[in-house]
Amino acid sequence: MSRLPSSPPARRDRWLVGWALGYAAVGASSLVVPLYAIELGANALFVGLIAATAAFAGAPGAIIWGRLAARANRRRPFVLVALASTAGSLLVVASVNSPMAVLAANTLLWFVVAAAAPVLNLIVVEGVTPDQWDRRFGVLNHYQGYGWLGGLVVGALWSALAPRVFALDALAVQRWFLVASGGVAALGAIVVRVWYPDRPTVSSRRFARLSAGIRRQSGLIGRSVRAVPYGPSRMYWALRELDVADLRARATPVLLNYLAAATLFFVGFSVFFGPLPAYLVSVGRTADEVFVLFVLSSLGSALSYARVGALAATYDSRRLQVGALATRGFAFPLVAVAGTYLAGQTSLVVLGATFLVIGVTWAVIAVTATGLVTRLAPDLIRGEALGAYTALASIGGGVGSALGGVVATELGYVSAFGLAGVIVVAALVVVWSSGENVVRGRLASTE
Repeated sequence: MSRLPSSPPARRDRWLVGWALGYAAVGASSLVVPLYAIELGANALFVGLIAATAAFAGAPGAIIWGRLAARANRRRPFVLVALASTAGSLLVVASVNSPMAVLAANTLLWFVVAAAAPVLNLIVVEGVTPDQWDRRFGVLNHYQGYGWLGGLVVGALWSALAPRVFALDALAVQRWFLVASGGVAALGAIVVRVWYPDRPTVSSRRFARLSAGIRRQSGLIGRSVRAVPYGPSRMYWALRELDVADLRARATPVLLNYLAAATLFFVGFSVFFGPLPAYLVSVGRTADEVFVLFVLSSLGSALSYARVGALAATYDSRRLQVGALATRGFAFPLVAVAGTYLAGQTSLVVLGATFLVIGVTWAVIAVTATGLVTRLAPDLIRGEALGAYTALASIGGGVGSALGGVVATELGYVSAFGLAGVIVVAALVVVWSSGENVVRGRLASTE
């Protein structure tokens, strides 16, 4: 049994301000790093590789540190090291002069960010009964989400104002922003050090056991984490409990088909997003405009999650997801057309509207995907099915980012984004073909 904390929840959550500062630094750097690499001479292929290595680096970081934290039974040091390492990695990126060094430092950055993720889940449920864990995960996602979005907004403002106010060139603007981001992450470490809650009392083994029970009952840990279906935190717990042999033996054909479709559409998403920063720069968009476009996408998602959740509870989730996939299948090539063949403000307006729509479609896919896996999976392997979805989404993201970079470099961005649309539409066909089998999946889950 875990004891109740001696301090009220509002006070115990103050340390999350520090983690949000770290997430703001990471959110901003997620876009600054590829832009900085481009200024140093990176092409679309290399930008795709930066995204791919970031995707793949998260899994081992989360797994290794999660095991160490379980053995040590101390969690604050892992959060502090993650924030301090984030600060150090960003300062290293700002100091190097070659794209390869940027890639290496960015890989380290995502390794340490992911490393803290499984520990965070343990911290936020301290002294809270399992039926309240949804709310606690919601609090964690709230701080992380607004930290990430805040970093993008500040990046947009800095990119727009710094050249005019301080007369800096593009490379200097990005270097100073990376330095400032490192300082923000370091400040976050100080906040965590001062405001961290009481000593942990919930073991990682107990957390894994109870969260697995929740998944068997409801199909996922809670609505509050549906927005992040393949983040490093969920990836760690999914891989830790994934039994591939049992999943293959017990899974229905329609579940396996849907997991294949999910892998395919995540490949398509990353074929688009991997080389996207390089493309936007190549068609003349400034750094501040690139930031604004990504802010619009994030804002579209943030504003839509709750509404989509309500719609998914009323309407067929499969139809909602097919609609979102069809929209993305059209929107990805549209970005290439708008940026390449439209001029000036017209191009920017069309791109902005398209990015906003892309953000909304992500909210639909994020909410509906885990629900579909839940309904299609028999009850006894529901945890393994969700774990497989999480892992395959991450793998698809890494593969797609690299593939997108290769195609953009060899055949051009229009071909790369067209390929992304084709892959997403192919996945859509597989999802649609599940049709009435979703109902059968519901029946299978009760057997």
